[in-house]
Amino acid sequence: MIGTLDAKIPSGPLDQKWRSHRDHSRLVSPNNRRKFDIIVVGSGLAGGSAAATLGELGYRVKCFCFQDSPRRAHSIAAQGGINAAKNYQNDGDSVYRLFHDTIKGGDFRSREANVYRLAEVSNLIIDQCVEQGVPFAREYGGLLANRSFGGAQVSRTFYARGQTGQQLLLGCYQALCRQIAAGTVQMFPQTEMLDLVLVNGNAKGIITRSLRSGKIGKHAADAVVLATGGYGNVFYLSTNARGCNVTATYRAYKKGALFANPCFTQIHPTCIPVSGEHQSKLTLMSESLRNDGRVWVPKRKEDSGKPPDEIPETDRDYYLERKYPSYGNLAPRDISSRSAKEVCDEGRGVGPGGRGVYLDFADAIKRLGEDTIRERYGNLFEVYEKITGENAYKVPMRIYPAVHYTMGGLWVDYNLMSNVPGLFVIGEANFSDHGANRLGASALMQGLADGYFILPYTLPNYLAGQMGKRPPADSPEFQRVESEVGARIKKLLDVDGKLSLDSIHRELGLLLWDKCGMARNAKGLHEALQRIPELREKFWREVCVPGDGEDFNQSLERAGRVADFLEFAELMCADALARDESSGAHFREEHQTPDGEALRDDENHAAVFAWEFQGDEQIAPPKLHREPLHFETVHLTQRSYK
Repeated sequence: MIGTLDAKIPSGPLDQKWRSHRDHSRLVSPNNRRKFDIIVVGSGLAGGSAAATLGELGYRVKCFCFQDSPRRAHSIAAQGGINAAKNYQNDGDSVYRLFHDTIKGGDFRSREANVYRLAEVSNLIIDQCVEQGVPFAREYGGLLANRSFGGAQVSRTFYARGQTGQQLLLGCYQALCRQIAAGTVQMFPQTEMLDLVLVNGNAKGIITRSLRSGKIGKHAADAVVLATGGYGNVFYLSTNARGCNVTATYRAYKKGALFANPCFTQIHPTCIPVSGEHQSKLTLMSESLRNDGRVWVPKRKEDSGKPPDEIPETDRDYYLERKYPSYGNLAPRDISSRSAKEVCDEGRGVGPGGRGVYLDFADAIKRLGEDTIRERYGNLFEVYEKITGENAYKVPMRIYPAVHYTMGGLWVDYNLMSNVPGLFVIGEANFSDHGANRLGASALMQGLADGYFILPYTLPNYLAGQMGKRPPADSPEFQRVESEVGARIKKLLDVDGKLSLDSIHRELGLLLWDKCGMARNAKGLHEALQRIPELREKFWREVCVPGDGEDFNQSLERAGRVADFLEFAELMCADALARDESSGAHFREEHQTPDGEALRDDENHAAVFAWEFQGDEQIAPPKLHREPLHFETVHLTQRSYK
């Protein structure tokens, strides 16, 4: 039974909370650190940085990833940049402005204390990464360069062309390799976490499956850290890597961890449009392109089929510049995505099916020259040409919104610990920092902040009281969960149907996109909640999972992930239905301002919605807990970027 949620936010002024908390946190002495085993699940920017830092501190770390190398974590796909409040441009930026932009960008649905801490440590991240050799772009004189991103009126985004995630991950990977060589970190690649083990209510280990051999493994530890990313692939088509899934966090949810704000999913406005049913994922075009690219569609429906060079300037609608003159093409992602959907729904979309808008670089090339644009974004233009066959230096890119990031995740307190003692959750896997909409270039910031600079300080608060309490991996609790995992695998393999996994996943994704995507309403959500259980029954009756469990079996891997998506989708829709307001990316059509913007209900919904598992659907629906959000520094106002 869970009582009042305690976020453990320190007292005192906002700008002193983190410093005071660090000063008064418990410590583990260097001689005792090597007596503690820590499990880190995930090796992206959050997990890799946490494992490397904890190893360097002297803890014994086991790091797990389902890729064949930590270098292949999905963090590598982040393109545009990482935010920090260095104010190198001398354009008025500060820690407070980064904090305020993030709170406002999330439509006032995130914790003040967590967000301020994120802004505060952002500058340390840049220093750390520069010292690791991350090749950030530099000005002619050698100073680090910055560019703008959506939702901000300053240039605070550090970048490495369109490969920022890759370069940051390589810096993190070399730190991780150093600890692997030193023996403090043991790496388990191609190993998937399938369940969490609790001992006396504390997270003390995980059950895994080797994706190479099929062997089930039991791993005990003093604490478990989940850094497993987001669940955007529940929509089938997303910008996420194919392997991204909800399994680790959903398994933790079924073991008692609260899942917070699952309906908060971000739609990214600049993705290459869907080209056909053959696609299994979508390709992101970095938001950084909106610095120099102008977004437009024809003013008249009848012009939507014309080549762009046949549409004169007077017949073009630069709709973001028209609707949001203060921010223009750098309006936040949720607003920009909905605006694109609106003009396409009006019949003014371009390209096949009318599901696209133009991102045009003609003015920037005329002003700056093609060489400058090539230097800033060259690899992104190359990716676009390889996929579409079009040269974006000569014709505008065609883009359309797509599922990208998930702001929801497991509930954590200020220490990044879930309501399950000993279970810490970092990066995109938790809910804590982005509210109802993440600003661009803030995902990399959060992942590295959590791993390098927050978790290493907060983890000892729990560990200091856990000396000698680590159970053996052959204890009854581990054996019981191992048996449950084996039964679940057998159940999947015993389904003797003919339907492909992709067909059911695609059907689920389309349902969610229609009923719980860029716009939601009560009628559609009720329909989804009726159809998802039917899809789940269809899966367990008709799906085909060939092979066996004790071998390399990618169909079995995928089946387990799709099975969890089929359950988790219902939680998403239940959350979207319960949040009877619009906020950020959660746009309930019943709640909008006269000019079509999200209309919040601060009196009833200024809270984190945290869901508790009550048993499978035939037992009881999930139970909703609310953590009220208190705003002591910023004022709750109608969000405006006009």
